[in-house]
Amino acid sequence: MTDLIAPYGGELKDLRLDEKAAAEARQEALELPSWDLTERQLCDLELLAVGGFSPLTGFLGQADYERVVGEMRLADGTLWPMPITLDVSEAFAAERRPGDRVALRDPEGVLLAILSVSDCWQPDREAEARAVFGTDDRGHPGVAYLLERSGPMYLGGSLEVVALPSHYDFTHLRLTPAELRARFQRDGWRRIVAFQTRNPMHRAHVELTFLAARQAEANLLIHPVVGMTKPGDVDHYSRVRCYEHVIKKYPEQTTTLSLLPLAMRMGGPREAVWHAIIRRNYGCTHLIVGRDHAGPGKDSRGEEIYGPYDAQELVTRHADELGIEMVPFRMMVYVQERAGYAPVDEVDESRETVMNISGTEFRRRMREGLEIPEWFGYPEVVEELRRTYPPRARQGFTLFFTGLSGSGKSTMANAVMVKLMERGGRAVTLLDGDVVRKHLSSELGFSKEHRDLNIRRIGFVAAEITRNGGVAICAPIAPYASTRRAVRQMVEEANGGFIEIHVATPIEECERRDRKGLYAKARAGQITGFTGIDDPYEAPVDPELRIDTTDVSVEEAAQQVLLKIEKMGFIDLR
Repeated sequence: MTDLIAPYGGELKDLRLDEKAAAEARQEALELPSWDLTERQLCDLELLAVGGFSPLTGFLGQADYERVVGEMRLADGTLWPMPITLDVSEAFAAERRPGDRVALRDPEGVLLAILSVSDCWQPDREAEARAVFGTDDRGHPGVAYLLERSGPMYLGGSLEVVALPSHYDFTHLRLTPAELRARFQRDGWRRIVAFQTRNPMHRAHVELTFLAARQAEANLLIHPVVGMTKPGDVDHYSRVRCYEHVIKKYPEQTTTLSLLPLAMRMGGPREAVWHAIIRRNYGCTHLIVGRDHAGPGKDSRGEEIYGPYDAQELVTRHADELGIEMVPFRMMVYVQERAGYAPVDEVDESRETVMNISGTEFRRRMREGLEIPEWFGYPEVVEELRRTYPPRARQGFTLFFTGLSGSGKSTMANAVMVKLMERGGRAVTLLDGDVVRKHLSSELGFSKEHRDLNIRRIGFVAAEITRNGGVAICAPIAPYASTRRAVRQMVEEANGGFIEIHVATPIEECERRDRKGLYAKARAGQITGFTGIDDPYEAPVDPELRIDTTDVSVEEAAQQVLLKIEKMGFIDLR
């Protein structure tokens, strides 16, 4: 490990071993216990390794973690707002002790680093969510990840990095902090304003960044996140192709593009402070902090999680410590009479016509194949996005039926499958719960862990079918809300639609229909862990469609599903 003193942004902690030490570490790792890193952990490891998370030298130990969660500071008092933790399973943690060394590997088993364990503890993740995100509502994607996807135990300790995670895409744009600082120095850039983004850029963004760079008298770094972002966001491959079009709109030698392999937490105010520290490490002197910066939007009750200027206020509060200056986001609107953009606070709406397209409206137009006006989006950017996101009628989608045993979901799923195949034009695959258990999950039992694994397998297959433009029809019981959310995320990340159909037939009717006698056996104690009897069914709160089949024929229920699919734009029944 070396400390790099660079002319921009202060000291960097580079955790990579030299060639000789790396070879020795690879030999040592053959005898060490291994942990395969998750997607988020891979992103965190990469930024730890190259100094993007300076002054951190590894995953947080317990003392640092507790103070970061409670006060946004490391144990030594240094400002740091986001817990960077290595979450693991209870079984793996049970065998770890301080002083142990653990080989950290990518999903293919390639050694990336060795962790010298300093701490192993069980955090209060509910308390962490409330402190870091300001809420424990699972409608917040950061909270959902923390409480539903992360491991229950944390390991802390310093890192010796053998290799960075492999990337084969846009390698010319993946600059480390040291490399980006060196480029700034070579080009004589002394003042650099960074633009953080996880979305495609349109004309308003270009005008905004122009204005911010002029205001700061600085050059501009477009620095998009290409690690994990919010579920449902445009994939980074499509976004980077869009950025490469947009970068040509700036005057030469004024602007550069570089990619940031960050796993966002969507943490609003805390995340804005975190982004500022990261950009300082990358050599920037200014950061544009937007309205509701890194905010996830609304919670499960439909209420905004953060105020529009909470992030700017928190960055301002810590301005003296950050070592980077904030440029507040000024919302840009198109003014018809000026045939151009202007800051909204400089427009007289009583005399001028303001034109704007919200993100929701833009997505609707893209989904339905409608025109995107040139004053809003560059044609080449819109065309790039249309390649990735064709109109819904050409997208794949997943129908996910969920309900109690005997509710009628399999019968309804079969009927819908036949109706879609009768129409033609789409490849349709039925993933029935019993059939999947027989062919894909025959080794699994009926514990909660195995039920979750079975549903995730169904979700993985459905996502691949959807990704390739087909229709996946799933009909498992899927009793747990968190697992259904995970499947929805898998499908939506495959650029397709997810339609959850709750077959809400009451348990009394399900028992009356019970041809296999399973309910009777469960009530007699001959079967344990039976959904609806001694294991809970967590009914969907806001499914796309809810049907009680008690007094509805199969034909009528199937027609309701088809009408819903048509209303959402995935098929045309005309």
